[in-house]
Amino acid sequence: MEVEREMGLSEKEREIGFSEEQERLVKESWEIMKENIPALSLHFFTQVLEIAPAAKGLFSFLKDAEEIPQDNPKLKAHAVKVFKMTCEAAIQLREKGEIVVSGSTLKWLGSVHVQKGVIDPHFEVVKEALIRTVEKGVGDKWKEDMKGAWSEAYDQLAAAIKAEMKQDVAQESNTSA
Repeated sequence: MEVEREMGLSEKEREIGFSEEQERLVKESWEIMKENIPALSLHFFTQVLEIAPAAKGLFSFLKDAEEIPQDNPKLKAHAVKVFKMTCEAAIQLREKGEIVVSGSTLKWLGSVHVQKGVIDPHFEVVKEALIRTVEKGVGDKWKEDMKGAWSEAYDQLAAAIKAEMKQDVAQESNTSA
C-alpha cells in the first residue's frame, strides 16, 4: 500500500488495478498499430500458430489452409476484434473499474468460444500472441510497461468471456437435463 502511494496511484487505481498510465500506453500503442493492421493481423495469427499449431482448427478461416492466408478478410476482422476489444477493455477498466461488453456481445462470445472448444490455455496463447504483436507493431516505442498494460486489459477481457462461457455451459446442462 505504501509503495502504491509512493508511485502516485489514486485510491480508484489501486482498487481496479489499472492506472491512467496503463490506459495511455494501450491507447498510444493502438494508435500506432492501426496504421498497419493487415500486416499485424497476419503477424498475430502467425504467432498464435507458432505458439500452438493445433489452434489452427479453432478458426474456420485457417482450418483447411496450408498456410496463413495473406488477404483473408475474416483473419483481419478477427485480429482487429481482439486488438480493439482489448484496447476498449483498458479504457473501461480505467473509467468504470470493470469490463463492460454489451450483454448480447458477451453472451455471443461466450457461446462461440464454448462451441469451438476453447479452454483456458487457449486464452494464454492468444495473450502471448497479442503481446508479441503489440511489441512488433510499436517497434522502438515498445516499453515493458506496455506489456503489463495490454496483459492486464486482456486478462480482464478474457475473464469476462470465461465467465460467460461458464454460464453458457451451465445453461446448456440445465436445458439438456
